[in-house]
Amino acid sequence: MGLVVSTLAMVAGFTVAVLASRVAVTGAGHLVARTRLPPFVIGITLVALGTDLPEIANSVVASLQGLGDVNVGDSIGSVVTQMTLVLGLMPLFGGALLLSRRRTTVVGVGIILALVLGAALMQDGDLARIDGGSLVASWVLLSFAVWRLGDSGEAQTPERADGGLARPVVQLAVGLAVVTVGVMAAIWGVVNLAEAAGVPVFLVSFFGASVGTSLPELLFSITALRRGHAEMAVGDALGASMVDATLSIGIGPLIAPTLVSTALVERAVTVAVLVVAVVVGLLVVRRRHTVGTAVVLLLLYLGVYVVLLA
Repeated sequence: MGLVVSTLAMVAGFTVAVLASRVAVTGAGHLVARTRLPPFVIGITLVALGTDLPEIANSVVASLQGLGDVNVGDSIGSVVTQMTLVLGLMPLFGGALLLSRRRTTVVGVGIILALVLGAALMQDGDLARIDGGSLVASWVLLSFAVWRLGDSGEAQTPERADGGLARPVVQLAVGLAVVTVGVMAAIWGVVNLAEAAGVPVFLVSFFGASVGTSLPELLFSITALRRGHAEMAVGDALGASMVDATLSIGIGPLIAPTLVSTALVERAVTVAVLVVAVVVGLLVVRRRHTVGTAVVLLLLYLGVYVVLLA
């Protein structure tokens, strides 16, 4: 009976978090409409933050409960999931995509550097406030670098929309609050299932939780592609991976320091760095993201399971 309740809590919690994230993203989108920012910039910053709310909430809640492995496992697992599964499914729903070599390279290098920094900070098995602050600050620096170095001369900007800010702000705030509640329920279910199965919580979070918390990115990207917003979709996937490697890991320990399993972190970071390097290298060389490259990314995602579970 306990396993059934835990499973229901996990599924229901993630479902609520996903639905609430869409509300929050809608509010963020309406706020963006008042600013005249390019689609890629919107995707890699505000939309990425919106779709990454489950991971961010997971980081805070898990850290408050002393579950550092849940935070780090979910965040690093989400980097891998978004760089392989989410990006891999895009051409299957939106057709071939033309990517900017410069932007892809800048974001990819930034994600790898952030993962290496995180691994170095976690070498002692502890995520202190200063470690969390360093990771959050690295997201700010990476975002600035992407804006400056990743600019491809995009001149078109959306027309500024009229209207007040009250409704979008309320949507964003309510969405974030509900996401937090949903993730709290999901984390409780994940931890109970891991304990019952005798599986390390880190691995359960890396594989199971990361898929659940990455659903907002997948749903948003597919919707954006079908509506002709390819740049925003790609920006969201890349930006969310950047958030997961930095802000998502760091925000929880910044509030409540936690312990982590060093050996599992090192293994996961090594795999994640290799995955990001392969994906970025492939997309930069090919530039066109087609069904062929999509198959490679999806096979890479499956290969990660084999490596870590071994």
